[in-house]
Amino acid sequence: MKRESSIVIKQEDGSLQEENQLLQGVKDCVPTLLGYLSIGFAAGVVQNTAGLSILEIAMMSLFLYAGSAQFIAAGMFASGAPVLSIILTIFIVNLRHFLLSAALAPHFRRFPTWQNMINGFLLTDETFGVASNHLASGKQATYSWLLGLNVTAYLNWLVANLAGAYFGNWITNPEAFGLDFALPAMFVGLLVLQMAVRSKLAINLFVAGCAILFTIGASFLLPKGIDILFACILAATLGTVMKKWN
Repeated sequence: MKRESSIVIKQEDGSLQEENQLLQGVKDCVPTLLGYLSIGFAAGVVQNTAGLSILEIAMMSLFLYAGSAQFIAAGMFASGAPVLSIILTIFIVNLRHFLLSAALAPHFRRFPTWQNMINGFLLTDETFGVASNHLASGKQATYSWLLGLNVTAYLNWLVANLAGAYFGNWITNPEAFGLDFALPAMFVGLLVLQMAVRSKLAINLFVAGCAILFTIGASFLLPKGIDILFACILAATLGTVMKKWN
């Protein structure tokens, strides 16, 4: 009888901890929501202007779920580009997600494959930044925490796109309201927070500077999207070598 009671108590404690982790993930996503709302709204406006219906914008937000890719797809769709060309361009632009997933993968090896597939699909640049900052501060990232973080961003992005699609007829120039700068501003904030909790500030600044220089140089030689991927890999490699050498 006591053994059964202890099992029930452990199960209840485990469920409570998972619920708390889920809610904490939702809370940790809040600082990025404003950026998601503004850039998602702008994406909805652009897609509406390109001639996509609200249903098509909703499907693109749910299944493509990538800000830069949705902007590019809308522009290419409006210009009458072939479907295969649009798909290939989106693939190249989103190659950076290989780097994002590879960076987080060592922390989530203990998770079942289906859990990693779910969080892998929902992973974005912003949630990667939050997760990296969370891990860099020494905190443990559970599946429930990461799910709360990712699902909150996912639903917020959908709502923002639909709002932009609905009200897009009244906004012809999103840049006039600074909506195009919301995403870069949010990334700058996430980068500063992440670098602030790391001890190797000099190496971090060196890697960031190298990444900028490599991206500029590679932009003259490589296609858009590939240049960023190449620059990030090369800068990260240099940073790793310096860290090991020190």
